Amino acid sequence: MNKFERQSRYPAAATSVPEEIAAELPALPPQMQAIEDAPSIAPQAPLTRAEVRTIIMSLLLTMFLAALDQTIVATALPTIGREFQDVANLSWVITAYLLASTAVAPVFGTLSDIYGRRAMIITSLTLFIAGSVVCALAPSMPVLILARGLQGLGGGGIMPVVQTVISDVVSPRERGQYQAYFSSVWMVAGLLGPVIGGFFADHLHWSMIFWINLPLAIGALALLLPNMARIPVYHRMRKVDWAGGLLLMASAVVFMLVLTWGGHKLAWLSPTLLAMIGTAVALALVFVWHARRAAEPFLPLSLIGGTVVPYGLLTSGCALGAMIGLTVYLPLYYEVVYHLSASEAGLGLIPLAAISTLGAAVAGRTMARVKHYKRVAIFGTLVATVAAAVMTLTTPSLWMLLLLLSVFGIGLGTPFPICVVSLQNAVPRSQIGTITGAMNFFRAMMCSFTVAAFGAILLTVLGADVSLAEGASGSVSGIAEADMVHAFRFVFGAATAMLGCAAVCMILMEERPLAGPAARPEAIEMAE
Repeated sequence: MNKFERQSRYPAAATSVPEEIAAELPALPPQMQAIEDAPSIAPQAPLTRAEVRTIIMSLLLTMFLAALDQTIVATALPTIGREFQDVANLSWVITAYLLASTAVAPVFGTLSDIYGRRAMIITSLTLFIAGSVVCALAPSMPVLILARGLQGLGGGGIMPVVQTVISDVVSPRERGQYQAYFSSVWMVAGLLGPVIGGFFADHLHWSMIFWINLPLAIGALALLLPNMARIPVYHRMRKVDWAGGLLLMASAVVFMLVLTWGGHKLAWLSPTLLAMIGTAVALALVFVWHARRAAEPFLPLSLIGGTVVPYGLLTSGCALGAMIGLTVYLPLYYEVVYHLSASEAGLGLIPLAAISTLGAAVAGRTMARVKHYKRVAIFGTLVATVAAAVMTLTTPSLWMLLLLLSVFGIGLGTPFPICVVSLQNAVPRSQIGTITGAMNFFRAMMCSFTVAAFGAILLTVLGADVSLAEGASGSVSGIAEADMVHAFRFVFGAATAMLGCAAVCMILMEERPLAGPAARPEAIEMAE
């Protein structure tokens, strides 16, 4: 897409094209021409700062709702298991939500491009509220698990739709700053969720972890809906490729089950698991075959090609996967090697989870000020790679490890806002929801794959008889400190490789100009 076409997608930064230049521009293919000619109903007047602030606040609250639900439930699981006298199926309370939310992320992203953001944000929040109510009133474990799946359908739609609404309100150059705010929401939810969940379970009732979603969701809708009419409309009504969507979701669910059960409930080479892997691959191949032949496929394969999208997907997927994988298994390392308690091990995750937000904030603000915005993410991922390599090759003291994790976290956070904005900036506006949903889908799959891979590494090195408690802080009895240090050298090595891959992909990703207010001249000169 040339300069003028790219700028025309953002009214705030649009410029007129001279007729003699426009005549020389190549004609767009019929499908792209249909997209560019799609109706785009912009507001009569641009949004004021107060209106943008109100919309962003409502989106932050909506995102906090989804983020909190992924962290508040874990600490209440023992209480729930005791009340229902069913511990064997307790992991499904988490798994059902993850399966549903991962599978529907690309669905809601695509549907928001067809039916609009307002319809999809109302749908996702309604499903989330309904699931929360059924969870709170669940009389048995099976009902709770099914309700968590319903809740996951709504939660999986919230994130891509919220990120897409941001793209409708804020220009790409300014968007990175707001993406950093949303990273902060995840940090706050990660810190407060386990504390709130434990308090409700111990002092009130476990159902409060679901009832609390109602006032948050109603408040988010009350703030957001009155302002939705002011948001520019870029969706394009077209026929929904339900067959493609169902094939993609089915393949994702089977693959997620493979990653969840593999090496834990089922041996990796067991006939059942191999059959599931074959089913997932077959469904994925059928989806690709269908997408190549459909007139308007659910997820156009051409959309995930080019010089921006594949590299952005790999960068964000590798970076987030490495962070989630270490977050899941580091408590085990803390408890065995440094002899910390479970609560102290949880505090030891703050440098990784919380400080990464600082890196995201730096990268987001840099995007609004410099021309070569990609450089901060390249530098950040390289720094994170070096920090992970140091953890691989040495056995640092506790305080040195925390320092290394802090450096690792800062570098790790830099590619997130840049990848989101770059992906959205690389596609037509009528497909921003689709690419945002695909990005969230790929991130979730990479996180699941990394958790499974790190778990397989630990089980292989430490021995198959070691039980890791559903991938969290596992059983530490009988594990020698030296054995754990040796095993984690491979885990840290895998994280190093993933961050190295992220750095290479960030270098290879094309750095396209961002539409929006121009950066300050002195900032651009410094960047050059």
